[in-house]
Amino acid sequence: MKFVDEALIDVAAGDGGSGCVSFRREKFIPFGGPDGGNGGRGGSVWALADRNINTLIDYRYARRHEAAAGEAGRGADQFGAAGRDIVLRVPVGTIVSDAETGESLGELLEHEQRLLLAKGGDGGFGNLHFKSSTNRAPRQKTPGWPGERRRLRLELRVLADVGLLGMPNAGKSTLIAAISNARPKIADYPFTTLHPNLGVVRVAPEQSFVVADIPGLIEGASEGAGLGHQFLRHLQRTRLLLHIVDLAPFDDSDPVKQARGIVAELKKYDASLHAKPRWLVLNKVDLLPAIEREARVHDFVMRFRWKGPVFVISALAREGLALLTRAVYQEVGRFQDEKPGPDPRFDRLEAADE
Repeated sequence: MKFVDEALIDVAAGDGGSGCVSFRREKFIPFGGPDGGNGGRGGSVWALADRNINTLIDYRYARRHEAAAGEAGRGADQFGAAGRDIVLRVPVGTIVSDAETGESLGELLEHEQRLLLAKGGDGGFGNLHFKSSTNRAPRQKTPGWPGERRRLRLELRVLADVGLLGMPNAGKSTLIAAISNARPKIADYPFTTLHPNLGVVRVAPEQSFVVADIPGLIEGASEGAGLGHQFLRHLQRTRLLLHIVDLAPFDDSDPVKQARGIVAELKKYDASLHAKPRWLVLNKVDLLPAIEREARVHDFVMRFRWKGPVFVISALAREGLALLTRAVYQEVGRFQDEKPGPDPRFDRLEAADE
């Protein structure tokens, strides 16, 4: 299935039904009084988070979603039926915003969480509503209120504890395949990964974390080089970034220069993403002679001026992975009691119906 993480849709809630003007007319009851019922409310449009969906591809092709209108009121005290709501199922981690104003409507971070996208119009009043001791034969009614209509932007940001960041062919896909249940495409050419991959890393039977691999980032991505910044949004929910560096590039390029370019592009994209905790993971050490490894690692760290945690691994040979995953789990475990809650500005988040 094609991975789609953005979509534009039009939603229209149902209009409310109009009220009715009617009088009770039966044999032997000459003054039956008003009995015109109210109109039914229009159906609303809801978004529902579903953990069984991982892409927005359904909304790339079906862009118009309309709820049913409410029925008009009728005589004999009959109120119109409410229009049926429609529910749009979206992946967990979806953010909804107004495409025209940019206003954020909310985000769905948990399974079966609901978000109101467009509210149905209220039904109009029939003349039964206007009956009183002084107005015993009202002939007024009101039309139904129109439902909301919006053009919305859906944006998916995957939920993961750890994100992998690095140049194309740095070994990110090999790493996620070696430590998790993910099976991304792996090849010996750049940009093998064309969409994010998620994998669950199990450190112990009841100890695990989720890691996200995104397509490689290259210098100049902010100007559109490579795949640009298209997938960096998927790292914004992570708690820890692993900067994967190819310590033995096949084209003899300078790993330090490449690593600095990645950090610069990260800062251009989002300062908060650049400020996230980031660890350095030096990969492909199996391609270096054993006697040179320590010197090459020390040279890289000194020239890169790195003062944070450093891990030396070979994803292909599975060297150093146990130490890395255990350290990552301990770091992520410090936040295990914290859940990424919705932005307090989002006031349209609704709890699922009981």
